Amino acid sequence: MSEQSRRPHKPAKPYRRPQKDPVRMLAFEALRAVDERDAYANLVLPPLLRKAREKGDFDSRDAALATELVYGTLRRQGTYDAVIAACVDRPLREVDPPVLDVLSLGVHQLLGTRIPTHAAVSASVELARVVLGDGRAKFVNAVLRKVAQDDLQGWTEKVAPPYDEDPEDHLAVVHSHPRWVVSALWDSLGGGRAGIEELLTADNERPEVTLVARPGRSGTEELLREESAVPGRWSPYAVRLAEGGEPAAVEAVREGRAGVQDEGSQLVALALANAPLDGPDEKWLDGCAGPGGKAALLAALAAERGAALLAAEKQPHRAGLVAKALHGNPGPYQVVTADGTRPPWLPGSFDRVLMDVPCTGLGALRRRPEARWRRRPEDLDNFAPLQRTLLRTAIDSVRVGGVVGYATCSPHLAETRAVVSDVLKQRPDTELIDARPLLPGVPDLGDGPDVQLWPHLHGTDAMYLALIRRTG
Repeated sequence: MSEQSRRPHKPAKPYRRPQKDPVRMLAFEALRAVDERDAYANLVLPPLLRKAREKGDFDSRDAALATELVYGTLRRQGTYDAVIAACVDRPLREVDPPVLDVLSLGVHQLLGTRIPTHAAVSASVELARVVLGDGRAKFVNAVLRKVAQDDLQGWTEKVAPPYDEDPEDHLAVVHSHPRWVVSALWDSLGGGRAGIEELLTADNERPEVTLVARPGRSGTEELLREESAVPGRWSPYAVRLAEGGEPAAVEAVREGRAGVQDEGSQLVALALANAPLDGPDEKWLDGCAGPGGKAALLAALAAERGAALLAAEKQPHRAGLVAKALHGNPGPYQVVTADGTRPPWLPGSFDRVLMDVPCTGLGALRRRPEARWRRRPEDLDNFAPLQRTLLRTAIDSVRVGGVVGYATCSPHLAETRAVVSDVLKQRPDTELIDARPLLPGVPDLGDGPDVQLWPHLHGTDAMYLALIRRTG
């Protein structure tokens, strides 16, 4: 009998079934919805969290971790893709999307959180076993162990080209934005490296929840009684939940007397409402009113003056959201489903008109980080004719002496100044109003007469506003 045959055989380890981690399972489910259905995380995540709470799987810390995993992974997706690509032996396009989602979640835990390395790797491998199977879990384990050999700064130094050789590509990798978006933001912002880096950094930070107290229905003093609530920076109706929080838990929000609204959006509505008029101030129009945040604030402000708001929205389901936002307004208002390019109202019918046009949404990348990966430069060409038509309609809709506010949640010059310049060249019956004095106390508003807000300068979305008076 050989020596080898006399050795006792080690018993095989019993198979251990993978353990489901509710937090990481939920985060993975949210990322798959974003990837497969082109869903937005801010719409997918809340119902998933609510369902988990109802089942008793989650407490507030679990919800906070799941939220950080989803949004953190999406914000840093470009950087993480570059890191993963350096750790696999095939092009990323050949890695199955569910595997890539598990890897990205793992990389974020390793490079973007304080979760210990061992816990980040083991939790990610366990998730892979549950959703991918044991075979592909081994691949996930091997890749993440390579990633764990360095920190985020070390990895970005390896995978990003040097700034001196290619500034835009360097910034794109380090700050996780598509190169064309970096270029467009830099063109709009102007200046040197410091400003664009501050802006891209701000895009990757978790935004505060900002509430708006709707005049005549609630006040900031009521909202400031909420935990971690502090006054807004610029809007007299704004209250920030500095440590996050669940807006649905705020009584005034549940009752529609207050809402969730970025402070930049509030400032746009306030500037239009306070712009000087020649003549009466009785009829206001919000020509692209969905989903209703600006319309609700405008309706409340109009009610204080005895004016009435008409809120128009082309999409029926969004018109329903506008109606819900305006329900209970103390003054007269009307919500209609109507196309702003073919309006049912007569020309010259309104004293004030807001036209917050559809756009690429590049000004709200803090809130919708996945949008940066979905948009393409050609989207600008698709929006351009609509934006110009809506602005022309807005000017036609206001009476002589009345004011139009052209707004968009994008700082891209092709969606802001280029649109206003092109339209006003053909409209000698208009003049630009300096919007800056109508945002009192707000610094860094540039040379005017239009206004561009910025996340890194103002703590708001990158809202744009031009105010136009019809002169004859």
